Amino acid sequence: MNGFTLKLRAVLAALVICLGAATLDVSTAVAQSAQPAAPAAAHEEVLFRYLQTQGSGNLVGRVSIPDHKAATLIQPGGREFQETWRGPMKWIAAVAIIGMIVLVGIFYAVKGPIRTTSGYAGRLIKRFRGIDVFAHWLTAVSFVVLAITGLNITFGRYLLLPLIGAEAFTSWSEAAKVAHNFMGFPFTLGVLLMFVLFLKDNIFDKTDLRWFAQGGGMIGHAHPPARKFNGGQKIVYWATVFGGGALAVTGFILMFPFQIVTSIDGMQLALQLHGIIAFLMIALIIGHIYLGSIGMEGAFRAMWSGKVDLNWAKEHHPLWVEEIMNPTRKDSSLPAGAKGAGAD
Repeated sequence: MNGFTLKLRAVLAALVICLGAATLDVSTAVAQSAQPAAPAAAHEEVLFRYLQTQGSGNLVGRVSIPDHKAATLIQPGGREFQETWRGPMKWIAAVAIIGMIVLVGIFYAVKGPIRTTSGYAGRLIKRFRGIDVFAHWLTAVSFVVLAITGLNITFGRYLLLPLIGAEAFTSWSEAAKVAHNFMGFPFTLGVLLMFVLFLKDNIFDKTDLRWFAQGGGMIGHAHPPARKFNGGQKIVYWATVFGGGALAVTGFILMFPFQIVTSIDGMQLALQLHGIIAFLMIALIIGHIYLGSIGMEGAFRAMWSGKVDLNWAKEHHPLWVEEIMNPTRKDSSLPAGAKGAGAD
């Protein structure tokens, strides 16, 4: 075998070896590409479980800017917050609000409006001063706007968007967000005014025990005696003061993020409290609006003109009527113009 043949065989052997190696690499690559890639969600779940076993539970990096909150890369609590808000929170709202509407409807269908059994006397007495009426309507109007715009944030995407379309819903939601933020200021002022103006007449006393025992007149046929405000109205007052105050505080925390509360967890807690209290307040005010309008004859006039019919007052607030009709009573807590005869 000459030298040329040997060199030829060596070259052919090298080509075979290179071809085999290339074929092996290609086969391996094809086999690997054929295997399904691990989904990103699986890796995310592993990372979340790992973070939950650590101290802070957050994956934090390093930043060179003053805002160190930007260093938080992953916060597992945020996902739990979103799941709670999209799930149980909406059920709380639906049960509270729809449940109250259904309850009011059933009550009206069964009992109808509460009427003045002795008829109208045609003689009006002053129940509220002008400042009282102003404080009530300032709080009421601002609360209604806040309730509608707030419910849009929670339910608008699911209920309103399919009805009016994306473009109209976007325009409405932008306006609603601005209205929601700015109406928080008159609402807060209204709550403060109501707290100061109506405090002295909303302290619970023993007459309220009898009112509650008779279910506010639902048990039996006679109206239980009450002073200027009965037990139910006092509950609404204190719920407005404490609930409205809590809504104002949490609302301003959300309006000025990381200024009053500086942590992400604190902001999420403020949002949850704001939502829960708002849903419960909306349900309570639905019942209040019902009783102050079609649910009780003569009640709306009290907060519209500040005056009520004498017979209406005697049936619902007889102890208060006795106070203002007693000419010898010297009590600075009586509304202006209500001392003496107390009639117009």
